[in-house]
Amino acid sequence: MAKDKQPHRSRFHKAKDDAQFAQQATTTPQTADPAYKLAFQDNEFLLREDLRPVRFQLELLKPELLLDEAKIESTLVIYGSARIPEPETADGLEAAATDDVQRNIARHLKAKAKYYDEARQLARLASQVPCDEDGCRHFVVCSGGGPSIMEAANRGAADEGRESIGLNIVLPHEQAPNRYVTPSLSFQFHYFALRKMHFLLRARAVAVFPGGFGTFDEMFELLTLIQTGKIKPIPIVLFGKKFWNHVVNFDALVEEGVVSARDLDLFQFVETADEAWAIIQAFYANSEHH
Repeated sequence: MAKDKQPHRSRFHKAKDDAQFAQQATTTPQTADPAYKLAFQDNEFLLREDLRPVRFQLELLKPELLLDEAKIESTLVIYGSARIPEPETADGLEAAATDDVQRNIARHLKAKAKYYDEARQLARLASQVPCDEDGCRHFVVCSGGGPSIMEAANRGAADEGRESIGLNIVLPHEQAPNRYVTPSLSFQFHYFALRKMHFLLRARAVAVFPGGFGTFDEMFELLTLIQTGKIKPIPIVLFGKKFWNHVVNFDALVEEGVVSARDLDLFQFVETADEAWAIIQAFYANSEHH
């Protein structure tokens, strides 16, 4: 008799197989009732309030497994506004303005359009890092998957023919990942908390470009995690010193005694991708950070 070479644990049908078998069940009052559905095929059940902890687990686990399978060991995370225009389209904002307030806003956005190019260039530099001896990838570009600075990040990786990650979030208004995100690395989240966790689980460096509430949320959570020792220090570069010192009075936080002076050493201001990449490289030149 031929020996069964399959390990004992594989004697059970896979969940995918049982899911197909369940679809073939004869229709009766019992099988037609929602109670009879396999739990993992019952969307109404999975969306119950009681199942929130399970949904948390699923949102943590799905990207983690797929990123592991893609052999992505570490990432360069790029945060930034969804409103800063690409330089080629910046003039159109001012032309479309209908009053002085809008024109002033358009001028400010146009002045920041240069950061689209810097985000794209930084992503190019990170994407040139080769795989390690185990075939694992490092400094893989990771963005929020949206437009503007996020698009520039994914676009820079695409320029180099490399894959990049997009962590999208479900919002009330229609939106989609930018076209430069690698489809197999494009993830959608319901929970902001889980999305932010995935930004940092593999982060080896973080670049923060001018942005609004979302960018502030992501940046200050990262700074808090390092300040409190919850995660080890990583290079954090803030693009646009003039912008950041205008919208956040960091020195006043020290003067008011709510942060210490050394907390301002957690990040560095830069203007260009080359500056940022040099800081990141210098940080990891010290073997203790590898």
